Amino acid sequence: MKLIVGLGNPGKEYDNTRHNVGFMALDKLASFFDAVFTTAKKFNAEIAEVKNGRKKIILAKPLTFMNETGRAVRAIADFYKIKPSDIVVVHDDKDITVGEFKLQTNRSSAGHRGAQSVIDRLKTQKFDRLRIGIKPARDIRNTADFVLGRITKPENKVIMEAISRALEALKNEL
Repeated sequence: MKLIVGLGNPGKEYDNTRHNVGFMALDKLASFFDAVFTTAKKFNAEIAEVKNGRKKIILAKPLTFMNETGRAVRAIADFYKIKPSDIVVVHDDKDITVGEFKLQTNRSSAGHRGAQSVIDRLKTQKFDRLRIGIKPARDIRNTADFVLGRITKPENKVIMEAISRALEALKNEL
């Protein structure tokens, strides 16, 4: 069994923001499997259970804010008895160029607070991370304002194409 978690912030005010790229990716992945997310209060997350061949996959979008994402990930992993090596965390990355992605294992958070929360709660960084680029074209003064800012139309096209390519790469790993 695999757990794929998209990181983001709950609430309409965060829809279509750079920090919610993980949610956007999970929504696209769910549509690939014709899955529908339902709220699971015991996990403080929206989840969907899908099958890829014989393999069961739990898709999750934590309803905690980014900095507390690890609580939901840990609760889901404990309930389903999923070990960290079977977890994939999908999130934005301001150090990767828009339109690019990286699928890596056993990496530090590199300052991403959602990833750090998962590392802290799982007590390991030995899980997969699908990092989708949102790097600004020029230097920014305030990282929080940038990642919580709305995705522009030109960015959206490139980000959605990157998400599609990233999910194809991820499907090959499942």
